[in-house]
Amino acid sequence: MIAMSKPSDAMKLLEKHFDTAFAAPNGIKKLRELILTLAMQGKLVPQDPNDQTARELLKEIAAEKKRLVKERKIKEPKPLPEIKPEEVPCELPKGWEWVRLGTCMLKITDGTHHSPPNSENGDFLYISAKNIKDDGVLLENATYVTKSIHEEIFARCDPEYGDILYIKDGATTGIVTINNLREPFSMLSSVALLKPPKLIFNKFLFFAMKSPLFYSEMRAEMTGVAITRVTLQKMQNAIIPLPPLTEQRRIVAKIDQLMVRCDELEKLRADHDHKRIAAHTAALNRLLTATESVTFSATWAFITQNFGELYLDKENVAELRKAILQLAVMGKLVPQDANDQPASELLKEIAAAKKRLVKEGKIKTPKPLPEIRPEEVPYEVPKGWEWVRFGELATEITTGPFGSMIHKSDYIENGVPLINPSHMVNGKIIHDQNVTVSAKKAKELDSHKLFEGDIVMARRGEMGRCAIVDTHSHQWLCGTGSFVLRFIRKIDRSYILTLFKAESVRAYLGGNSVGATMTNLNHGILNKMPVPLPPLAEQHRIVAKIDQLMSLCDELENQIEAAACKQTDLLDAVMAQV
Repeated sequence: MIAMSKPSDAMKLLEKHFDTAFAAPNGIKKLRELILTLAMQGKLVPQDPNDQTARELLKEIAAEKKRLVKERKIKEPKPLPEIKPEEVPCELPKGWEWVRLGTCMLKITDGTHHSPPNSENGDFLYISAKNIKDDGVLLENATYVTKSIHEEIFARCDPEYGDILYIKDGATTGIVTINNLREPFSMLSSVALLKPPKLIFNKFLFFAMKSPLFYSEMRAEMTGVAITRVTLQKMQNAIIPLPPLTEQRRIVAKIDQLMVRCDELEKLRADHDHKRIAAHTAALNRLLTATESVTFSATWAFITQNFGELYLDKENVAELRKAILQLAVMGKLVPQDANDQPASELLKEIAAAKKRLVKEGKIKTPKPLPEIRPEEVPYEVPKGWEWVRFGELATEITTGPFGSMIHKSDYIENGVPLINPSHMVNGKIIHDQNVTVSAKKAKELDSHKLFEGDIVMARRGEMGRCAIVDTHSHQWLCGTGSFVLRFIRKIDRSYILTLFKAESVRAYLGGNSVGATMTNLNHGILNKMPVPLPPLAEQHRIVAKIDQLMSLCDELENQIEAAACKQTDLLDAVMAQV
């Protein structure tokens, strides 16, 4: 007996670089794809020259189909075109053959093209694409049809245990499974049925149809507009590699073995990520809840000393950004200075400024706001700070024009810009030359004019999104769906932006919005919102510290991106060698 050939160099290289796949983003997914690609190229297991060749298998499959046609169990198959050399993506080992799917299947069909009446109760299961999963047919949310409807569908599309089911319509096209149901059922046309002969191991066919080669072939040039689909003819003409039957079984056994290793890697990675996220979350919670400076300092030291381990993914950096902003408005980000003018004095200046503006007829006399109750205060603030209603902090809060005040015909190109929530990006106003109005319309909307130092804030959608009006956007117009917030000069506008980014404030806004189809924030809710106010000098220090720490977060994200690219390049290089 002639010995089987040795495993390929590609397989040895693959085995060697499982750790590379573990480190790279989507590395395990790519590894799974590579395993299937090698399998379909005949590089996963050694060949045995004693195996019956694929060519002989095809002769036996053709004979079986003739017999089934004669017995009227299947229809006479239409001849398929020969495979051209340019269609063949790679050479196959001796004993293998490239073959059209329709040539080696006993039947390729699909379910009913007319969705029948179906319900939660009935005589026979009715299966559609939503029930097809990688590991079988999922019966959750399955419906049923009557016996007469089932018999009509089943006469043409008769899935049996072990057949291949393939989603060929819609966004999930390409999902393939082996039918694990022993009971008969009906199917919708979104699912194709493939009946392999006994000389093709159904699990090998399953892996062949999951391989990147077959997936890309099916997804290329999918027809349809509203719902894209793969036609049965395209499936009939698709080519797959066919090895000897005994090698099919060896390939499947090897794939199963390697996929188990991939599963173990995924579990290991998930456990590693879970522990890292848990440690990071616990550290941030200790920062946010620390009542003593010693606890806070120790926790912050733990985070800074373990940056390399805690910040390996952008999700943790995003959580760090949120924590920084929340710590800022809790008075925990920078030290207090006893020499700072306290916030209570700042409030007196705001009250005096409001009186002056009322006297000058620039604003209306504000309605008195209720005192802040103890239960409204979510946390204590440092000495020198004050909890204050937002309406006491702002000198004026106005609303943008109603939608009925601006019509499509009012918009012109390169007119006076109108600022909507979509134009507020990272605290700045972005000019959109397509959302501008004529000078005449701008004059009508003069009461909604913006001035340098104002803050525009979204009151719909992503409520609390803010931007500062600068010299460039001075005298532009506030659009619909926004507030204009005004303050005395001794309020750091960037601190106000920090307030609206803090989780405690966002939670208040989200929990107090009104409306069903479109949530809105009204004057009353915003005016009554309790906010922490630090001394002006500390506002400046907070803003400077946030800028510094956000730059650090940017660096962390850049490092994560660079490391991910490096790991991906390394994995791609290994795969290219394979």
